[in-house]
Amino acid sequence: MRRHVTRLVVRIALATVFIGTMSSEWMSHAQQSGAAAPPQASANSTGATSRVDPEGMLAGRRRFEPGARSAWHTHPAGQLLFVEEGRARVQRRGESIKDLGPHQSDFTEANVPHWHGATPDSHVIQASLSFGGIGPWLVPVTDEEYVGKAKR
Repeated sequence: MRRHVTRLVVRIALATVFIGTMSSEWMSHAQQSGAAAPPQASANSTGATSRVDPEGMLAGRRRFEPGARSAWHTHPAGQLLFVEEGRARVQRRGESIKDLGPHQSDFTEANVPHWHGATPDSHVIQASLSFGGIGPWLVPVTDEEYVGKAKR
């Protein structure tokens, strides 16, 4: 049950950020200068809410063809991946490879070397939310690492 709730919270957070970053209202002068908007009541929620400056967050979507993958890399404050279509393959240094299907998500903590891409037999379309940007890029993922026959 806890895992289901965690997945739901991750999906809601990812959707909220994508919708917020796409909204033209998001980029008011106050948010561009780093200030948060004052809390306001809304017809769409209970209690006072406010938008937070998206500085340092990168949101994007990428398609990997079967067998394609990123190089090993890190994110200063972590990364959230969400599989929209196809099958993804992810691995954090020292852990086993994990394959994900549509509507599944994966979070990698800050500064943990990892890679991600498509499985050998399926493309993937992934939505990503990177906290604190990207970097550094490390080394390419070898074919042996990609198929799980090498440990790094």
